[in-house]
Amino acid sequence: MKLATIRTADGTRAVRLDGDVHVDLGHADLGELFATADWRTEAAAASGPTYPAADADFAPVVPHPSKVVCVGHNYTNHIKEMGRDLPAHPTLFPKFADTLIGAHDDIVKPPETDAFDWEVELAVVIGEQVRRADEQQAAAAIAGFTVMNDISARDWQFRTIEWTQGKIWEATTPVGPYVVTPDEVGGVRPALQVSTVVDGQVMQQDDTGTLLFDPVFLVQYISTVITLRPGDIIATGTPAGVGNARDPKVFLLPGQSVVTEITGLGACTNKVVGA
Repeated sequence: MKLATIRTADGTRAVRLDGDVHVDLGHADLGELFATADWRTEAAAASGPTYPAADADFAPVVPHPSKVVCVGHNYTNHIKEMGRDLPAHPTLFPKFADTLIGAHDDIVKPPETDAFDWEVELAVVIGEQVRRADEQQAAAAIAGFTVMNDISARDWQFRTIEWTQGKIWEATTPVGPYVVTPDEVGGVRPALQVSTVVDGQVMQQDDTGTLLFDPVFLVQYISTVITLRPGDIIATGTPAGVGNARDPKVFLLPGQSVVTEITGLGACTNKVVGA
């Protein structure tokens, strides 16, 4: 299934893509849907009102997750381009709900940064509560996958040795358009092509099969630290090709378009605008 949260005249609605329409699932958003006990059966059987898919105004797939956990340094090529050694453990940092925007929303560049960078990422969306999950429990907890552009203010990120302040700028992180269930993309450890294109130029291109720490392992690892709840999001890291690692460095500017795409999941297509 391909599931989304869309904006309507009556507020946000959780929907399922059926051909050229979105079918209303009877919930305000996917976070609310995933909190139900048998959401997979409910989502597959729903036959509510429909909305033309071509006209969709996508909200973040989960507008209000209890947490967004991001993973740094998880593609070998990206680790090398940043001049670092392969990590023995995942590098984690948080994002917050206020950081997230819809898959086609404008990205507002903060005036405080001159180093606004792109990062395409496979994001895992949690479908059931888990704590200290074993491998089987971790796999079962994955509702599906979506696309995230982990936009980063590099000058703020590297002010200190802790990255969070460069990662949490308000309304800068597109996520969506759909949460795609694992059965449609080859399972819970999918090998999918990821790419970033800025103004028509390919900047990033890789395969999620080369992730150092795969989605199931990340659910196990993070749930050891803290309970993962339905609707929580794990961003699994970005491949080589970020603007900060180029010589000379290249960053996003108002007026540019940035497309982050993952095969089978769709694309976040966004325009960068000034504050």
